[in-house]
Amino acid sequence: MNFLTNSTFFKRVAIFISLVIVSLILWNTYIFFKRFKIDERAKIEIVASAIKEFSENSDLNASFNLETKVFEKIKNIPMILTDENGVIIDSRNIDSLKAKNRNYLKERLLSMKNQNKPIEINFLENNKQYVYYGDSDLLNKLTYYPLALVLILMLFLSVVYLFYSSNKASETNKLWTGMAKETAHQIGTPLSSLLGWISILKMEKVDETYIQEIEKDVHRLNTIANRFSKIGSVPELKKENIVAISKHAFDYLESRSSKQISFSFLTTDNEIYTNMNTELFGWVIENLIKNAIDAMLGKGELKLHIENTSKRVKITVSDTGKGMSKKLFKQIFKPGFTTKKRGWGLGLSLSKRIIEDYHKGKIFVQKSELNKGTTFEILLDKV
Repeated sequence: MNFLTNSTFFKRVAIFISLVIVSLILWNTYIFFKRFKIDERAKIEIVASAIKEFSENSDLNASFNLETKVFEKIKNIPMILTDENGVIIDSRNIDSLKAKNRNYLKERLLSMKNQNKPIEINFLENNKQYVYYGDSDLLNKLTYYPLALVLILMLFLSVVYLFYSSNKASETNKLWTGMAKETAHQIGTPLSSLLGWISILKMEKVDETYIQEIEKDVHRLNTIANRFSKIGSVPELKKENIVAISKHAFDYLESRSSKQISFSFLTTDNEIYTNMNTELFGWVIENLIKNAIDAMLGKGELKLHIENTSKRVKITVSDTGKGMSKKLFKQIFKPGFTTKKRGWGLGLSLSKRIIEDYHKGKIFVQKSELNKGTTFEILLDKV
C-alpha cells in the first residue's frame, strides 16, 4: 500500500514540476518577446533620427553614410515613411517588385498601423513625417512560439488525463475481476452442500417434481459461478447449436416469470451452429430477456426469433414495453448506465463485451418506440 501511495505521490510531483517548467518557459518567452519588441522599436527610433539628420545636415556625404549604416542594421524590419497627411514617401525592406504597387504598400501600411505605434519625426520647418514599421520575421515567429507551447501543454495534460483515466479504469477492472472470481469461489461451497441435500431428499422419497426444480436452480447457480469465474480471462469457444442454447435460457426464465407475459420462441431451423461459449452466450440471452420483462413491468409480449441467413445467424429479442428514445441506443451499452431505480447498469455492457469482444459478433438496438417496445439484435458468424 505504501508503494502505491508513494508511486501516486511521485507521479503527481512529476506532473507538477512539468507544469511549472512549461509555465516558466511560456513566461520567459513572453518576456523575451517584449524585450525584443522594445529593441526593434529602439532601432527604428535610431532610423528616424538618421532620416532627420540626413534631411537637415548640410554634409550630405556624412549623413548618407550614417543613414546607410543604420539601414544596414535593420534590414530585416519592414518600414514605410509617410508625410503628415499619410502620403507614402518611401519604403524599406519590402519586396522591391511588390513595393511598386501602391495598393500593396497601402495594405502593408494599414497592417503596420495595427502592429506598432509610428515614430514621429519633427523637422525644423515644422514639417512632420512618420515612420511606420512592422515586426521582423524573427519576431513574427516568436509570436506563434507561446501558442505552440500552450498546445504542447494541452497535449501533455490530455495525455496525463488519459493515462490516469486508463490506469484508474484498469484498476477498477482488476477489482471487479477479482470480486467476480472470489464470488464464484464462494458460491462453490454452498453449491456442494446443496448437492448433498438433494441426494438426501432423493433417499427420503420426496416428490420428484420438487427435486427436479431444485436441481434446475442448483444447476443455474453452478452456471452463474462458472460465468463469474470466466470474467477477466479469454473464454473457450466451441461449435454449438445456438438454437438449443437459446431455448434453454428462454425456457428457464419463462417458467419463473409472470404468467401475464406471453412468451414466444421462433426459429427458421432447429439446428444452427456457431462457435460460442455456452455459459457466456446464455448470460447474454438472459440479460436481454430480463430487460424485456422489466421494460414491460411484468405484462406484455416477449418474442425471441432466430433466423438462419446465408453467412450469419440473427437473433432478435422483442418486447412490448416502455421503449426508449433513439439517443439512448448506444448509451445503454455503457457501463453504469441504467434507467432503473435499482441496478448497476452492467448487464448490457457485459452482453456487448461477450458478443463483440469474445464472439466477434454484433449486438445493437434494432428499433424502439416509446410506449410500444424495443427489439435487440445479435449477429454471429456461422460455422
